[in-house]
Amino acid sequence: MVDLSPVTINGHTFIAVSVLLPKTTLLSVSNDKGYIMCGALDVGLLNEKLRDRKIIAGRAVGVRTIEQLLNAPLESVTLEAEELGILPGMIGKDALMKMI
Repeated sequence: MVDLSPVTINGHTFIAVSVLLPKTTLLSVSNDKGYIMCGALDVGLLNEKLRDRKIIAGRAVGVRTIEQLLNAPLESVTLEAEELGILPGMIGKDALMKMI
């Protein structure tokens, strides 16, 4: 099952996506500038192989719901995210606000 729903943070709307897979759930919250995602996100790949795409993203591990993703500290972020002031340890929803 795939669930898409709007999430509002401080008056700004983002799109939350949950994809139920066998034994795991993929989670992401995004806008037109960037996104945060569950542990399935490969930040190393984005920074190395896809660097030219300038992807703004952050990864939180150990989350099972969108609410947990929004409130979890980011374990890693892309180089482009760092340029916006998004750093490892930052809470997901705070990172999203820097993507406005």
